Amino acid sequence: MRSGSPSSADPASDARAGVSEGILATIESHLRQRELRREDLYERARRLRRLAQGTMARLHFEGQASVELPEVRRAMADLADWLKREARGDEPLALDALQEAVEAVLLGAIVAREPIPGPADLGVDPEPYLLGLGDVVGEVRRLALDRLAHDDLAGAEEALSLMERLTRALLRFDTTRAIVPLKPKQDTARALLERTRGEVVMARFLARAQPPRPREEGGS
Repeated sequence: MRSGSPSSADPASDARAGVSEGILATIESHLRQRELRREDLYERARRLRRLAQGTMARLHFEGQASVELPEVRRAMADLADWLKREARGDEPLALDALQEAVEAVLLGAIVAREPIPGPADLGVDPEPYLLGLGDVVGEVRRLALDRLAHDDLAGAEEALSLMERLTRALLRFDTTRAIVPLKPKQDTARALLERTRGEVVMARFLARAQPPRPREEGGS
């Protein structure tokens, strides 16, 4: 054998044959499995999103904590756990569903006048939790407007006070959009708070401007 000529065992000789069929088949199988997991993830997220949206609608219409809230919490925790075990890298597909589930559970706690749970209580990461917290500010605004529509100024002021506390908590965080796109939620919460404050102030002014009701005849 001449010096410098490749032998059959030389890796350089093998490399000229290209990537082996075994390696390509393994990669192909990996990609197919990931496609199947993404389809499963999409369906899980879709079910959770619909469940959370329906629960929030009933919370507003019925004015009490929905019986579906435990199901939302369970499905949310299951999805978050499944993501960590089976779908690393595909978390963005479930982010909207998780944040809507967080929003529904926080609204349920607010309506029931219970302590607001944290991300560890719900089994989710802080990122979807903060996004859900941002969205629930708008749900509390709806509660305030409902109280104003029923001439319940005290109830509207209570909801406004909660909006202020939630917005203040949200504005505490300053992080890059690459980690969590929180800035739009903060801006929206701030704008909703100012609008609601103006509406409550106007309602308070109008209530004070109302002439006193005349006494009924025979009254003391």
